[in-house]
Amino acid sequence: MPAKNLTANRAALGHRVGYALRHPDRVPRHLARAARDLWLSRRHPDHIAYYRAVMRSDTRTDPDAAVGSRNRERWLALGAMQFDYLLGHGLRPEHRMLEIGCGNLRGGWRFIRHLEPGHYYGIDISPDILFAAQDTVVAMDLQKRLPTLTPVRDLTLGFLPESHFDVVHAHSVFSHSPLPVIEECLAHVGRVLAPGGWFDFTFDRTEGEEHHVLREDFYYRVETLVTLAEKHGLRARFMADWEKLPHGQSKLRLTHAEP
Repeated sequence: MPAKNLTANRAALGHRVGYALRHPDRVPRHLARAARDLWLSRRHPDHIAYYRAVMRSDTRTDPDAAVGSRNRERWLALGAMQFDYLLGHGLRPEHRMLEIGCGNLRGGWRFIRHLEPGHYYGIDISPDILFAAQDTVVAMDLQKRLPTLTPVRDLTLGFLPESHFDVVHAHSVFSHSPLPVIEECLAHVGRVLAPGGWFDFTFDRTEGEEHHVLREDFYYRVETLVTLAEKHGLRARFMADWEKLPHGQSKLRLTHAEP
């Protein structure tokens, strides 16, 4: 995978023109996304409702592509990457896991298979992708593992029990979220996180100006997210070894701050 460009502002006109000249084959798809963004933005000013509509549109075409995988081989590879990383960083079968933005279980089916029955809880803002997640449970013969798959209106997590989850995981969620949505999650995730537990999430990293492309892809500086976590009583650690893997996003691990 090419090295990350950590200084580019992908929303800037100059960058967009240059990118189009270098990749003319991708222009039609971007124009289609831009047209959809304009239409959905007018219908759904609230970001969660907007992105739920994006997921509905993408899932109807291809559930794997809706979660960011260009084909089934890449879907399997990215899921394995998530699983292997967590397995090497403390995930145990007895842990209780909450996956925020579980999608169609790209990584989730491996977590479900590894964890004790009933220990996996997946949530997503998109009912459509959760239907695809149910198909994955059937395809991978995981019914007896008793996974929970639940649609949510927001990320306040108010219906979940306090101090219950040893591991919270969100892959490619904050990369599609404006800062108020991220803060909503960080303001509440500590309540459901068990003592000694952790919250891993990926994000699109920039060392330049923070920006977004359409309303789908958001780029943040590390210090912005670290400061936001600290505001809500969480300590953040940048997972540098994740950067060595063939994935375009970065990762932070949050834990309860020391009293």
